[in-house]
Amino acid sequence: MPAAPHFDFAGHHFVPLAGRALFWPRHGALIVADLHLEKASWYAAHGQPLPPYDSHDTLDRLARLAAETGARAIWCLGDSFHDRAAAERIAPAVAERLLRQTGSVRLTWIAGNHDGLAGGAWGGAVADEIEVDGIVFRHQSMDGETRPEVSGHFHPKLRLQLRGRLVSRPCFAGDAQRLILPAFGSLTGGLDVGDEAIAANFAGDYRAMLVAGGKLLSLRCGAHAADDVTAMPRRAR
Repeated sequence: MPAAPHFDFAGHHFVPLAGRALFWPRHGALIVADLHLEKASWYAAHGQPLPPYDSHDTLDRLARLAAETGARAIWCLGDSFHDRAAAERIAPAVAERLLRQTGSVRLTWIAGNHDGLAGGAWGGAVADEIEVDGIVFRHQSMDGETRPEVSGHFHPKLRLQLRGRLVSRPCFAGDAQRLILPAFGSLTGGLDVGDEAIAANFAGDYRAMLVAGGKLLSLRCGAHAADDVTAMPRRAR
């Protein structure tokens, strides 16, 4: 894997990827959240036809990142499927791809508020949460959690005015104790990273982070936020 920006979290090196994922070299784990597979078919079933390619595109990107990082495991932090009935609608070709993926890496499905345990139908381990090296991985940040925590659920996006136009990109939101991943799915929207619903998960200021142009960009968020976009070539501060 080529050299990439990284940051320390809970005493461990993590690599944030431009593809809206997190890689943990220590465990060879590719970590993603909120795939929302079969979202287009859900809309179609409710009278809003969309091209049925979102699941394939999401899995294409997941397989590509797994190959690029040499991942030995994939951890999906909830809402991997758009709803609890996805198993009844999923196209055979998509189900086959999931089975192939679980045959090549160790896959862990964390239950989310949308999907329940639907992911168990295509192999891999299923859990409400997991703890690895003292870090808890779950779908949604939990009030009162004292362990370092990595989660998803909120689909954070960084929105900036640059040269007179609005730029919006999925981003990570984090401080020393908590890290919220961007949504990985191809048809997922996003919530402004400075929104109160995201800020409420942090005790004070936190940072929005994303990879662009081979650098880790960071912006302070919270009560003392300032327009201080910082480019960090190697490690977040």
